[in-house]
Amino acid sequence: MLDQPPLAHYFGPDHEQFRATLRDFVAREITPFVNDWDEAETFPRELYRRMADIGCTGIGFDEAFGGTLGDVFMKIVMAEEMARCGAGGVCASLGSHTIGLPPVAIAGSAALKQRVIPPVLRGEKISALAVTEPSGGSDVAAVRTRALRDGDHYVVDGEKTFITSGLRADFITVAVRTDPASKGAHGISVLLIDGDTPGLTRTGLKKMGWWASDTAHLRFEGCRVPVAHLIGVENEGFKTFMHNFNSERLFMSAQACAFAQVCLDEAVDWARQRVTFGEPLSQRQVIRHKLVDMALKIDAARTLVYELAYRIEHRLADPQQLVARIAMAKVLSTQAMQHCADQAVQILGGMGFMRGTKSERLYREVKVMMIGGGSEEIMKDLAARQLGI
Repeated sequence: MLDQPPLAHYFGPDHEQFRATLRDFVAREITPFVNDWDEAETFPRELYRRMADIGCTGIGFDEAFGGTLGDVFMKIVMAEEMARCGAGGVCASLGSHTIGLPPVAIAGSAALKQRVIPPVLRGEKISALAVTEPSGGSDVAAVRTRALRDGDHYVVDGEKTFITSGLRADFITVAVRTDPASKGAHGISVLLIDGDTPGLTRTGLKKMGWWASDTAHLRFEGCRVPVAHLIGVENEGFKTFMHNFNSERLFMSAQACAFAQVCLDEAVDWARQRVTFGEPLSQRQVIRHKLVDMALKIDAARTLVYELAYRIEHRLADPQQLVARIAMAKVLSTQAMQHCADQAVQILGGMGFMRGTKSERLYREVKVMMIGGGSEEIMKDLAARQLGI
């Protein structure tokens, strides 16, 4: 391993104890099986419960609902250690509750929290977030899916696409437009829709990467959703999603750095073992420079992520600056992942083109990291606005 021991400035004994537990779990319960799961385009649902048993699913959620006390760095440990398996699809599906559940935890009614949060944190139920539509991605203000009030229910019509855990999810947190006369951010609401709601159809999607993760297209046709499933205030859901995106982007950044590290580690291991013309690849200057460039990009991105996490944890950041720098961190970290995946495949040569190596899988998966949660172009534009450029 080329990564340095985590700095005590950021990580304390509790973080490292959790890291050791999770690292052992991933090595035993996930990494040996990811190739088979990828080829099968699924993984055992039982894995959610096993993750819950070691306290992974509840980090940062209220203990009253089965959560576990944990700060921003505990979540970063989670992102980093899960990435060691080298399979983004498994990580994405197992972590879909981290974007589907926060709106419920932050703005849901007491009854809704009690009904939804505990079974998800126990690994018995699956939560997903549905914002993206065929007509638009990260532009939440352009949501077209309608939810019109009819007595004690909303009637929901519309489509969502590219939804992680979309096929399996028992609870779907959905962005809807409850004021059809409104435009832009006003009129957006958040609804919790049960996966077995009549009128909801789900279609699996084939992807370049993340094969083990079910990704679905959702169609809502006259779905009747109780008004009690409204999360927060009607027509004021836009801010809820913006808060959600900031958190998602920060932890995607941490995970992208960790995936880049996986590629570097595989490349170093191969370079030390592979002999060409009488010498290991690792002794050739051109290869050594490639490896150093990989390490440099990882360190630069990871340092920004850690510093942002520290500022969030200690409430040191100006809100606008924070939004801008989280957006920039996502760009920097996913670019580092892209570079490292590309260089690792190059160093592995023919083996880098073969299914079964982590670098080959991550080479295919890096694009979804650069697009999901906000594309690189949108992140730069968002940062520019926040910085007054």
